[in-house]
Amino acid sequence: MTNVLLTFPIKERFRNALKDQFPKVNFDFSDTIEGADEKEVEILVTYGSDLTEKVLDGLTELKWVMVASAGVDQMPLAGLGERGILVTNVSGIHKTPMAESILAHILSLNRALPIIQEQQKQKIWEKMKSNELKGSTALILGPGSIGGEVGRLLQAFGVNTIGCSRSGNRHDGMHEDILFNEIENTLPRADYVISVLPSTSETRWLLDESHFEKMKKTAVFMNFGRGDLVRERVVVHALQNEQIAHAVLDVFEQEPLPSDSPLWELSNCTVSPHVSALSAKYVERALEIFKENLEMWLSGDEGYKNVIETDRGY
Repeated sequence: MTNVLLTFPIKERFRNALKDQFPKVNFDFSDTIEGADEKEVEILVTYGSDLTEKVLDGLTELKWVMVASAGVDQMPLAGLGERGILVTNVSGIHKTPMAESILAHILSLNRALPIIQEQQKQKIWEKMKSNELKGSTALILGPGSIGGEVGRLLQAFGVNTIGCSRSGNRHDGMHEDILFNEIENTLPRADYVISVLPSTSETRWLLDESHFEKMKKTAVFMNFGRGDLVRERVVVHALQNEQIAHAVLDVFEQEPLPSDSPLWELSNCTVSPHVSALSAKYVERALEIFKENLEMWLSGDEGYKNVIETDRGY
């Protein structure tokens, strides 16, 4: 039998569904990677962070790692690649909750909801300024599955969307597409700069001081991809000096965000504790992709979904 270890907890109904659909597979639902080196694990289903180089060395029978998240930057990709181990993820399942989170923050800021809530606490009846989305422009760094859904929703509100990627190829949900090296020339046009980029050698520290200097003073910067897109000190400087109007950050250079970080205290910064992808449907969607790939694995087919190129990190 094929030995599969899941290192995160799933509900009983999901466990039963897996066992019913795959009676010839031995599922280990112990919810931990500890002791995995003694279990002859062939397939590992993990969120990723528990698979270290040391653990990988002990998994001598491992042939496939199914990562139940989109990011794989914390994993020993070099070692996985050297051993020819298949790596897949659940790219695509985050697009709905993340796009809705991003849209919620944009609408909240535009319609002054934080101010309304604060005034309610203080029992203040006072008008405040608010804006509308129609006619604005959003520069979306990473116009893939998530970025495309963000673009589609924004277009419904009359927003002009510009996708920015390594290839510059045409993407769904974008009115226009540009290359990474065209960012600086495009920033002066953007009312919203939204990043959903993964962490790769090409995206790490992609933005610096020069980029924020070119943004509109009324612009909103939003990072929902990875915290190593830009140094925290760069964002802090831009906010303190009002180079931009606001920042909404769901990911950070260091997580959890240290209590002494200036970002906590800045009134023009929204700190979100890496929660934009959370959804009650998360595990269900992740397991659907796993089951589809497991069917292929058992039948000898190789048309797997969401295969990660370990040398590129995505």
